Amino acid sequence: MFEELVQVAQEVATFELTNKEQLEQFRNLYTGRKGRIADLFDGIKNIAPEQRKAYGQELNALKEQAIAKFKAKQEELEAASSASTEILFDFTLPVIPQTLGTRHPLTLVREEIIRIFERIGFNLSEGPEIEDDWHNFSALNFPENHPARDMQDTFFVGEDAAMLLRTHTSSVQVRVMENEKPPIRTLSPGRVYRNEAISARAHCIFHQVEGLFIDEKVSFADLKQTLYYFVQEMFGADTKIRFRPSFFPFTEPSAEIDISCLICKGAGCNICKQSGWVEIGGSGMVDPEVLKNCNIDPVRYSGFAFGMGIERIAMLKYQIKDLRLFTENDVRFLRQFESI
Repeated sequence: MFEELVQVAQEVATFELTNKEQLEQFRNLYTGRKGRIADLFDGIKNIAPEQRKAYGQELNALKEQAIAKFKAKQEELEAASSASTEILFDFTLPVIPQTLGTRHPLTLVREEIIRIFERIGFNLSEGPEIEDDWHNFSALNFPENHPARDMQDTFFVGEDAAMLLRTHTSSVQVRVMENEKPPIRTLSPGRVYRNEAISARAHCIFHQVEGLFIDEKVSFADLKQTLYYFVQEMFGADTKIRFRPSFFPFTEPSAEIDISCLICKGAGCNICKQSGWVEIGGSGMVDPEVLKNCNIDPVRYSGFAFGMGIERIAMLKYQIKDLRLFTENDVRFLRQFESI
């Protein structure tokens, strides 16, 4: 037994510990519960009584030596590991400037539009961007053969064309009319989608803001005065406005909204195609059939609706000539609005 003790002591002294794998191997061979040192302790009963004291002393010394070697190497490896992951930083380097971001020009215009209409009693309403056919088309009096229902004009979700990415925020107005009773005066801003080629004047993703007012004895005169107020607040008191007869499935009568060109002040230029006028949106009196679809009595109530592209308003207000700039995230473009 003494010979085996000496052999184990030599192995412990010469065992190389350079990594965690060898450390774990050392523990299993010598210091663990089933290691060779534990086996030597179990064999004390086989030692002659007069030799057990000396044998036990040497065995305890060997155990302490093995444990001390294990712990020392374990601490050394852990210290080396933490030092390798430590982030070294040169505190003599110049300070990295903390630049503040700014709000996007579309956000600035959207918030200004909301503030203008809030002052005359309009509240804010929002709805889902993935819509069903009823809220996006059918409830708004779109016929089944309307071009907007075609796959080439609208992004449909699924093969049955029952769900789609909304083409306008009028779908939000339908939801408001279904869940609220007149009087209703609400503004619905949001992102919309149409399957169009991306160019300087068009994009497949853009933003709209639509307004709806329903009450007793609402007339086209109320619509005109509301939009007169908005245009002068947004573009200035000198801005003129005109209405051109048009057609929309959900309003009757309907009109396009034009304002005098902000660049040439109505004299004629390339921006307004020499006409002196620039279109900003559409409007009209809510069709009685739409009121019926939303369970509102068209005999008792009437209303008007209007819609405008937020990008179009921003382009006119800040004289931006390319619609794609709003989505390209070019910092050089966005920094121009820091002072606003």
